[in-house]
Amino acid sequence: MKTWHCISGCGACCYLEPSERPDLDKYLTDAEMQQYLSMVGADGWCINFDRLSRQCRIYAERPRFCRVEPDTFYDMFGVEPEDLDEFAIACCEENIQSVYGDRSIELLKFQQATISSDGFAI
Repeated sequence: MKTWHCISGCGACCYLEPSERPDLDKYLTDAEMQQYLSMVGADGWCINFDRLSRQCRIYAERPRFCRVEPDTFYDMFGVEPEDLDEFAIACCEENIQSVYGDRSIELLKFQQATISSDGFAI
């Protein structure tokens, strides 16, 4: 079984451009939608994402929709806790490819960090 891991210095999920996420209203509450939209900078990136360090400036206080946690993904997407790793891996791979490309160092680092239970990288 593959295990999801966030990789430091990526930030692909911090590219929040609403036009590229047309289903936001299906999984965010009205208040979350307002908060989400308030976080989108003119370039589509989260205003709390430091592009130089590729780190979140509000990581400890980031909103629920920025967290990869079983309860959050169940509430937002109906993903059962036992399916979280598979779902999160697919989401990250899609986001990383979309933002940085399918041959990017970010994707390679993510794939190396995401290890199967038998110890082999995916």
